[in-house]
Amino acid sequence: MRTILYLIRKEFLQIFRNKFISKAIFGVPIVQMLILVPAITFEIKHVDLCIIDNDLSPESRGLVNKLEGSTFFSVYASAWSEDQANDLLHRNKCDMILNIPDGFGRELGRGDPSRLMATINAINASTAQLTWGYLSAIISDYNRDILLERTAANLTSQASLIQTTNRYWYNEMLNYKHYMLPGILVILVTAIGFLLAGLNMVREKEIGTIEQINVTPIRKHHFIIGKLLPFWILGLVVFTIGLIFAKLIFKVPVVGSLWLLYAFTGLYLLAILGIGLFISTITDTQQQAMFISWFFLVIFILMSGLFTAIENMPVWAQKITLLNPLRYFMEVVRMVLLKGSVFRDVKIHFLIIGAFSVLINAFAVWRYRKIA
Repeated sequence: MRTILYLIRKEFLQIFRNKFISKAIFGVPIVQMLILVPAITFEIKHVDLCIIDNDLSPESRGLVNKLEGSTFFSVYASAWSEDQANDLLHRNKCDMILNIPDGFGRELGRGDPSRLMATINAINASTAQLTWGYLSAIISDYNRDILLERTAANLTSQASLIQTTNRYWYNEMLNYKHYMLPGILVILVTAIGFLLAGLNMVREKEIGTIEQINVTPIRKHHFIIGKLLPFWILGLVVFTIGLIFAKLIFKVPVVGSLWLLYAFTGLYLLAILGIGLFISTITDTQQQAMFISWFFLVIFILMSGLFTAIENMPVWAQKITLLNPLRYFMEVVRMVLLKGSVFRDVKIHFLIIGAFSVLINAFAVWRYRKIA
């Protein structure tokens, strides 16, 4: 035990003597949280709209006023031809074209169905779908207002018999930062254990000190624990800093148990450190280790459910995510922080990450013993 403590002390001294690494471990996560959490969002808050009003009736002006009164749409320009409107769309001056045909108001006055044509920039498919959803909701609301004005009083009373109310759970204000911050925090904690721990091991190979250590009485498990435990502690420290920023700056609620959250974080860091150890056993230079680590880290992040819901992925991709430890950590952090989940709700995540930690570390240590 004393040997391990001396090795841990040596590692901390070595880390903090490197001014760049010591500053990067704490400074980079803080800066990234302050920049990425407010910046990364899939919400649409502004849509530039081009109107082609060939009708110029009170009904068409009422629809345009309804769109302008929303918080999403802003009428950028009014065009008199499709060619002029399409030119604005091609030059990214507007995001959508709404074509109101001649006779729109007359058909509404007769009670006949009327048509509109919306042309949406769909380069970004998700943005286009959300834009269409916003437009459909406003048109439906406008259509309902017309029906209530022009139908008989008894029909109006019947229409009000059914009332619908909705309630949002776990994120009542629909604050997107509450969704993104746990994901960004997971990535930052992963980077500490995944990149720095593996590079630190490979550095011993590059400078030749690992051969000197191997001929000393220090046992292999002493050396491995002494190398990885400091980064396990640093990972928990970075996680703590992230939680403090989440609570004080971004007002993210902490509904669940912090003890449960830290227990899973500690277990997760063991799995990530095991992956870093394994990468260090199959590489000889820090450049090789960085390349392989970055390759796997990008896959882990993109298939973690942060940017694309796992349920929306192809079936084969959903099966691959079962091997992604980042997925389970992200789910647990969100469940505990936002939903107040207890151990019963996340015990399967504990079992999976626990088994993954044992297997990857056992294999990495076996591999290290074999080639070191």
